[in-house]
Amino acid sequence: MSPKILIIGACGQIGSELTLNLREKYGENQVIASDIREGDETLMASGPFEILDATNTSALEDVILHYDIDQVYLMAAMLSATAEKFPMKGWQLNMNTLFNVLNLAKDQKIKQIFWPSSIAVFGPSTPKENTPQQTIMEPSTVYGISKQTGERWCEYYHKRYGVDVRSIRYPGLISYKTQPGGGTTDYAIEIFHEALKHKKYTCFLKENTALPMMYMDDAIKATIQIMSAPIEQIKIRSSYNLSAISLTPKKLSEAIKKHLPEFEIDYKPDFRQAIADSWPASIDDSPAKQDWNWKHQFDLEQITEKMIEGLTPKVSIDYDY
Repeated sequence: MSPKILIIGACGQIGSELTLNLREKYGENQVIASDIREGDETLMASGPFEILDATNTSALEDVILHYDIDQVYLMAAMLSATAEKFPMKGWQLNMNTLFNVLNLAKDQKIKQIFWPSSIAVFGPSTPKENTPQQTIMEPSTVYGISKQTGERWCEYYHKRYGVDVRSIRYPGLISYKTQPGGGTTDYAIEIFHEALKHKKYTCFLKENTALPMMYMDDAIKATIQIMSAPIEQIKIRSSYNLSAISLTPKKLSEAIKKHLPEFEIDYKPDFRQAIADSWPASIDDSPAKQDWNWKHQFDLEQITEKMIEGLTPKVSIDYDY
């Protein structure tokens, strides 16, 4: 029997695509989308939707009980660059929503949780190349601190209360379907919009800043895959490393130039450079491969083709960054 699913933060960069994929897999009425605001027409027309502030414990519990929810995907978060501007808001949103969901699972009002972590849990003292699953973690951003703390609480609730919580550490995610969400890796989306509209882009990171990246379709696949895996296959209850490709702005711009030879890029690093410098350049995700058979599909050339193909019909629209 298909699970009854609640997605919190369904209008966000990941949540919007995850909602549509889960509805395709399980049926539109099995997946309840929710957010603090309504989403785009495609999302709103695809199935049930609730306006929900997940920091409001009683409102969250009401929705879960009303729809008899089995699984919660907690996708609401304030991302790295935005959280540096509003530290306490970022901390409170990222932590309070997690505790609300963990406590509902502890009280057996939901059966399973997906909570996303991030490469932001790592810090300047972490080995930058092929960063292992278990290593030094001294994050230097509000977002990273909240995600590292969340990982510890997820593992605690699993060990102490038997909560079936599952998590992956997302790298930077690239998609043409939604706008950038306030993250440090957003350049890898903005660059395509600007290349198609203006044939030039000013990047907020240095040209050789290497960061782990992934096409959104791979991230969605991994999210659904880990939640569908038999419980005995999930050996790590903090969060799994997840990897696809390692990318620099220079490497990405060169891939774009193969399709748009007139494209030009220049560089004006801002405060996000320090955030990027604190993160890994590449990730070892062998535990995810071993435990639940993770394997990415999209390489740089495929990502570039997909982004240009997907964004070309939209180039006449004025994007608000």
